[in-house]
Amino acid sequence: MTTPHTIAVLGLGRMGGAIATRLAAQDWDVVGWTRSGRPSGAVRTADDPNEAVAKADLVILALFDGPACRQVLDDVRGALRADTVVLNTSTISPEEAETLARQLGPSYVHAPLLGSVPAVAAGALKILAAADQEAFDRARPVLEALGTVRRVDDARTAAALKLIANNSLSGAVLALRDTLRQADALGLPRDQVLDVLELGQLGGLVARKRTFLTDPPTAAAAEFTVGALVKDMDLLAAASNTPLRSAAGLAETPVDPTADIAVAATVPAVEDAVLEPLRAYVRGHATGDPVHFRDAFLPTAHIEGIRGGAFVSWPLDEYCGLFQGRPAPDEPTRSRRVDAVDVQGTIATATMTLWHGADTFTDTFLLVRVDDGWRIANKAYHRHA
Repeated sequence: MTTPHTIAVLGLGRMGGAIATRLAAQDWDVVGWTRSGRPSGAVRTADDPNEAVAKADLVILALFDGPACRQVLDDVRGALRADTVVLNTSTISPEEAETLARQLGPSYVHAPLLGSVPAVAAGALKILAAADQEAFDRARPVLEALGTVRRVDDARTAAALKLIANNSLSGAVLALRDTLRQADALGLPRDQVLDVLELGQLGGLVARKRTFLTDPPTAAAAEFTVGALVKDMDLLAAASNTPLRSAAGLAETPVDPTADIAVAATVPAVEDAVLEPLRAYVRGHATGDPVHFRDAFLPTAHIEGIRGGAFVSWPLDEYCGLFQGRPAPDEPTRSRRVDAVDVQGTIATATMTLWHGADTFTDTFLLVRVDDGWRIANKAYHRHA
């Protein structure tokens, strides 16, 4: 068995960055590459994926989905050495995994991961690995540096089992959401509720995600995002040809898809139509495209607060003019959360917390029901010093 010496990690998002950092700390020679072009402070990076894989004994894919895997592999295929092992940790559909295994042959290891960023850092991932024996033996030291490995018969099965595992997680998130809504209706203190839930069947999830579940909310870097879990549930629904309650429930969550999955458990229980303008408002901030704000607000709306020590009251056109049609440079680090929604007939109020870089904002909305649905009539905001 030949132990890999040089490892290329393609994809330096949350998981890929954590994997690269962990392996570099274990004294492997690691080079990374990311499609976003954002450098990683923990490992050296290449500007081009072909440069990253040219000398690699082992190439790790840590990408968002199947299309990304196909595109990146197509780009680097000519630079891969004949003896290089490709280790794919990405969550993709069973059909996509089977296709990649067939195309790459005995040099391909399909190894989806159970666990998030903290588990990577601790070397405590659970890994489902499907590969020919020789490729598995070569990848094994790297896999065991990341966690505990369970052999699976083939790539299709490994991918399917990962989706099944994530479906159980999404079901637990929805169960936690329903439980917290009932507790809120009973007027129970959030910390006391979480203390008790840690003793029961949801205890592991609550313990791991407590930072995201506290009231008032605490900003923290997402470990596993709502958007990623919704994507995985859509893959499972398509693969099994079965509609999933978990997929529908998570997809309707009115929070930034880049927020941690636990934030979905804290969303207030209200009519979905009331939440749609709040979703449009979040999309406006996430993309920088003012068209989403025009979808969210009435044309007569004003946005009011204190800016630079002076009171401002922007008409909607003036407010939209503040946005340039592209995301903020630090958008991947930003998050937003709906804290409360109260509906009284044809009017509603809502409060949202926004963590935008060094700034935290509280937004309070007045919403009204009009002929084509709910819209935001006015917004007032407070910027926390």
